[in-house]
Amino acid sequence: MISILSTAKRPIFDSIKSTLSICAVNKRNASHTDIVFPNFDDYRLESVKNPTGSEASESVDDRRGTPSAIVYGVGGACSVISAKVILNTLVEYKSMPADMKAMASVEINLDEVPEGKTKTFEWRGKPIFVKHRTESEIKREQAVEVSQLRDPQKDEDRVQRPEWSILIGVCTHLGCIPISNMGEFGGYFCPCHGSHYDASGRIRKGPAPLNMAIPDYEFVNDNTIVVGKP
Repeated sequence: MISILSTAKRPIFDSIKSTLSICAVNKRNASHTDIVFPNFDDYRLESVKNPTGSEASESVDDRRGTPSAIVYGVGGACSVISAKVILNTLVEYKSMPADMKAMASVEINLDEVPEGKTKTFEWRGKPIFVKHRTESEIKREQAVEVSQLRDPQKDEDRVQRPEWSILIGVCTHLGCIPISNMGEFGGYFCPCHGSHYDASGRIRKGPAPLNMAIPDYEFVNDNTIVVGKP
């Protein structure tokens, strides 16, 4: 009887033993204890072989010190040069003679420009067109459909007072000086390449890409403007 039971249980014991053996093998393989990591000590500096020692951190600080010094040095030098340029500019302007300072701005007497005419003045080496517009010119320019313009701008946005148009007399194509009171739109015509501007200085025809520029100016009184700032 005992022999029969032992014989019957043997397959069960063998199965359990096989299962335990497989688990043991899998556990050993999963732990990766059989992997050999390479040793790079032959390629490392003596000062950094011990990562927990003070020598390693001191070596890193030494390596970072030189690049940091270069960056801070170059940045400081650039700051000093920039400050010098700004200071020299201020000193030169403050020491500029009164007549040269006056050239930074120009005062224009509007009584010199009859209605319907344009007169040219000079400011910082550039021509300034001062146009005394008639009532019909004002209405014509204000009625222009802005969406049809190459450089869309309302006439009201280009003048401080409707009767006066103040422009820098330089064509926006290649810098030629247009002729006033000429062209197909009653404003200005550039003889160099055929750009046409209206009485508001807006480009209407030709190669110029933009409207004529407007200088910085202000009305001192009803009859006087100052172009530029002193």
